[in-house]
Amino acid sequence: MPDVNYIAVALAALSAFLLGGLWYSPILFANRWMVLTGQSEETLKGGNMALIFGGAFVLNLIAAWALASFLGRMPLVPAALHGLAIGICWVAASLGVNYLFERRPLGLWLINAGYFILQFTLMAAIIGAMGR
Repeated sequence: MPDVNYIAVALAALSAFLLGGLWYSPILFANRWMVLTGQSEETLKGGNMALIFGGAFVLNLIAAWALASFLGRMPLVPAALHGLAIGICWVAASLGVNYLFERRPLGLWLINAGYFILQFTLMAAIIGAMGR
């Protein structure tokens, strides 16, 4: 089991969760995201919110733990830059491949990839700032 700072992992996961709440809110991209995904406020309210939000937090915990394991003992700035590179080169690029084959709109990729780029940059910055 890798030696990670579990408080940093929990805070990184929470930051991703909070960023998602802001990113996909009406303040930023909710309206455009709903149009591009064919969702409506009514369909979104029909989901199992405990499962969706609880599952999202658990998945963010897993991602934060893996990121902390990958980064090791790295200071804030290099960690944040690694997070940025992971967001762009691994996550956004991988999403892009799927979006091309699924023929999904560029705007949707920009919204979702943008979230993941910021998510991994922020999580890595928190992990780097708190050390191991």
